[in-house]
Amino acid sequence: QVQLVESGGGLVQAGGSLRLSCAASGRTISSYTMGWFRQAPGKEREFVAAITWSGESTYYADSVKGRFTISRDNAKNTVYLQMNSLKPEDTAVYYCALSTLYSSSYYYTLGRGYDYWGQGTQVTVSS
Repeated sequence: QVQLVESGGGLVQAGGSLRLSCAASGRTISSYTMGWFRQAPGKEREFVAAITWSGESTYYADSVKGRFTISRDNAKNTVYLQMNSLKPEDTAVYYCALSTLYSSSYYYTLGRGYDYWGQGTQVTVSS
């Protein structure tokens, strides 16, 4: 079984930065696409970013493009989400996810494209 544990969330002022980490155990992540999703109160979970196994390709939601950067360190079995220029609308619980299901980029932005999820970390951006 794969376990994913997010960390790095917290409270930050608008315009600030946070770096989220997602540490995996139970399986090496080096062969799999990893993603970040978020869910704000009263809203559906939404895609944030994804990165292929090699790190060669990355994908971003339009709302975070240019502000967030996803990266991975396969040697550390960890994925990161660097979040800059944070806005109050970025407030949400952030989840990392791993996909062993698909190799097509069509699925990378879809929640159903991932079969393992972390427990989430809260990010709160104050105005």
